[in-house]
Amino acid sequence: MPFNLPIFLTWLRVALIPIFVAIFFLPPDLMSSRVANVTGATLFALAAVTDWLDGFLARRLGQTSAFGAFLDPVADKLIVAASLILLVELGRTEGWMAMIIIGREITISALREWMAEMGARKSVAVATIGKLKTAAQMFAILLLLYAAPIVPGFSTLMLGNIFMVVAVILTLWSMIYYLRMAAHEFSGKKIDV
Repeated sequence: MPFNLPIFLTWLRVALIPIFVAIFFLPPDLMSSRVANVTGATLFALAAVTDWLDGFLARRLGQTSAFGAFLDPVADKLIVAASLILLVELGRTEGWMAMIIIGREITISALREWMAEMGARKSVAVATIGKLKTAAQMFAILLLLYAAPIVPGFSTLMLGNIFMVVAVILTLWSMIYYLRMAAHEFSGKKIDV
């Protein structure tokens, strides 16, 4: 298993997950809910930045590896799933939206793995719709973690849930897109099930 700066940043993202979640369950005399919200949102934003940074550094420094390519999306999905479950637990978003997003992540990850085994991973490579889904999802989660008013008289939680609905729509749209791309690969090929 290689170890370099990009992989360190990815492992850091994984290591932040239990700390990030625990912050929201500390007793109020140790950390007020306002401080927990700001700290949690900051850690989530830091994780999002390291997600971009580790990929950038791996390419820039010539330190890409099969292990890094495996670990990076796993770390992303873990922190998103943990955040969504946390937000449902805190009553800040709806469980059905979290289930759709987490379910899609599992489905597309399995599809990519299967396509890689068939030698056709590029057919389900990240597309623009997937990047838009990720952006809407990250922004929604950040707003819902922060929770405090940003614009006077306008609920940050409501805005976060509007972006969450957008993320769910893009989630379903991107899942259909990837499934269609995979189906195109299957047509004309013998598939062993």
